[in-house]
Amino acid sequence: MSVNYGSKRIVVGAHYGLRDWLAQRVTAVLMALFTLLVLAQVIFSKGPIGYEQWAGIFSPQWMKALTFTVIMALLFHVWVGMREIWMDYIQPVGLRLSLQVATIVWLLACAGWGVQVLWRL
Repeated sequence: MSVNYGSKRIVVGAHYGLRDWLAQRVTAVLMALFTLLVLAQVIFSKGPIGYEQWAGIFSPQWMKALTFTVIMALLFHVWVGMREIWMDYIQPVGLRLSLQVATIVWLLACAGWGVQVLWRL
């Protein structure tokens, strides 16, 4: 015989909080470390910063790959935050879905633009 010590909590929805919270923190740390790396390269560069030196920072393949990783982390960071805002504050389901789709389209466009800029250097 089983004993019931209270009601069983039923969680609905696909997002349970801890995963999103952890994703926000991990992506934020990655972006902060990347910012420090770029800032260090700018500070320790010789002479005035022009296009050639700025493009030179991002020209090595490892830096392009790292920058692409940070762009993806930034987009995921934004998606988690915006999705939570839409879910918390927009009650009509149709409007919420429309805003989420618009956010996804915008983020994909930003990803495409970021890749295009990065690999043109």
